[in-house]
Amino acid sequence: MTTDASATAARRPGEQALTALGLGAPALDPADASAHSFPGGGRWRTEVPSCEGPEALAVILKEASRLDVPIHRISQGSGVWMLTDAEITEMVDATAERDIELCLFTGPRGTWDIGGSTRTDSRGGGLRARGHDAVAGCVEDAVRATELGVKCLLVADEGVLWTLHRARQTGLIPADTTLKVSALIGPVNPAAYAVYERLGADSVNVPSDLTLDHLTEIRRVSGAPMDMYIEAPDDLGGYIRMYEVAELVRRGAPLYLKFGLSKAPGIYPYGHHMRDLTLSTARERVRRGRLALDLLARHGADGDMAPLGTRLPGELNRFDIQS
Repeated sequence: MTTDASATAARRPGEQALTALGLGAPALDPADASAHSFPGGGRWRTEVPSCEGPEALAVILKEASRLDVPIHRISQGSGVWMLTDAEITEMVDATAERDIELCLFTGPRGTWDIGGSTRTDSRGGGLRARGHDAVAGCVEDAVRATELGVKCLLVADEGVLWTLHRARQTGLIPADTTLKVSALIGPVNPAAYAVYERLGADSVNVPSDLTLDHLTEIRRVSGAPMDMYIEAPDDLGGYIRMYEVAELVRRGAPLYLKFGLSKAPGIYPYGHHMRDLTLSTARERVRRGRLALDLLARHGADGDMAPLGTRLPGELNRFDIQS
């Protein structure tokens, strides 16, 4: 998963004008650059999140075609349990036709169950699966989704992650199933990131408020693919980091550029009572992706995209599974 990374390939925003005015930035340090890439080549992939059903998926695919936005992965946030078998099958078929990875969220989570601690100022355990039954619900979702052809599962609990990793190692779910860690439990330091990799994560959504130095620190201990909202929804901070995209890739590769949307109401768990909002925000997420990709192109940093249709993470470090 390693490659030679250039620290000077991309033009930084405003570089020429600021240099002419005597305000040029210090030279980039080649030691800050990630030495990793995706298997098969490329340092970044794209993801459109919050695709809550077949109708939203159709909107995303149509808008991506219209705006020429390449998509590697489409993810959903409400959960497998919020979709019928027919809806999942329709989404699987539509994404498979375009060689896009479909990622669905697994099961019950702490923010929706009866545990009161998530409603305190400390937020308690957050999204994590509370008790055996919640873990069982996540596993139920995983088995059902993979039987219907879903190849990527989104998890928000370390125990669920380890359980599903063991499940694919023992054949309970397909061995090529990929496991993605939610931004809402994402690690904020290199030691934690390495632990998620060893627990079975194939990509890890880090919080969007991590600094560039934080990304470099992570990359010095782990080459596991990283997901990052280039624009984060408000409940994740609402950060907009489009002008940093080239540097985020340089520091954080292999990196999924995740096109979220700020200043939009939450839509989880989705139902048809939220149809208009969900479809309009799905369309706008694709447009935000176009804006981010245009910035990459203007800065000469758009040449390292991983081939469309690629989805696997490459060789990663794992904890040993005891028989």
